[in-house]
Amino acid sequence: MTRVIITGAKGRMGQALLACAKHFREIEIVVAIDLGDDLGAVISKGDAVIDFSAHTATPGIVELCAGNGKAVVIGTTGHSEREKAEIGKWKSQTPIVLASNFSTGVNALFWLTRKAAEILGPDFDLEIVETHHRLKKDAPSGTAKTLAEILAGVRKLPLDQAVRHGRVGIVGERTPSEIGVHSIRGGDVVGDHTVIFAANGERLELTHKASSRETFANGALRAALWAVRQKPGLYDMQHVLGLK
Repeated sequence: MTRVIITGAKGRMGQALLACAKHFREIEIVVAIDLGDDLGAVISKGDAVIDFSAHTATPGIVELCAGNGKAVVIGTTGHSEREKAEIGKWKSQTPIVLASNFSTGVNALFWLTRKAAEILGPDFDLEIVETHHRLKKDAPSGTAKTLAEILAGVRKLPLDQAVRHGRVGIVGERTPSEIGVHSIRGGDVVGDHTVIFAANGERLELTHKASSRETFANGALRAALWAVRQKPGLYDMQHVLGLK
């Protein structure tokens, strides 16, 4: 039995984790905490921590897990480059699974996006469109950022220079090195992502639509089961699914 602690338990994802964990025979949720609770006081009770709290809290949570020999699964998004660096420095001490999206389908989209970009080559223009509910605080989504990183990696483009967040005014003709990223917010949309490959005469679109947060929760729980059996290191959901 893998004993799991959830941080951010009162949030939408925290509640989904609690509901989905009931269907995992190998998992016991031993502690569910939220803002104001002391993880340090209860961390000895768990084998792994699943973090869906806030990006500013994640580095401290990872440090605490590393110091106590606990695996950690990070589903919180919106981390700054400095926060990512702080998370990464503990990879030699404990297994860390850091993913922008724990959905099996989305991780298949990541894989397909890379393959499509490699096959289609530089003649196709690249655009990403993501849609989320009105309460989402960060934009673009972590998933959209990962998709942009994949496309920039295949094209060997500097990500910060290639990404174009929307367009307004007289911006001139589209350049071949642009990766357009567009964020839509409204209603209760759980998460939609589309990668567009557009060329003269044809267009390929890869789309994933999530209709339930259970998709992400089940993936995070699966990642926790996987992480407790791994050596210290920094992993993502592609590793969990055997795609890397």
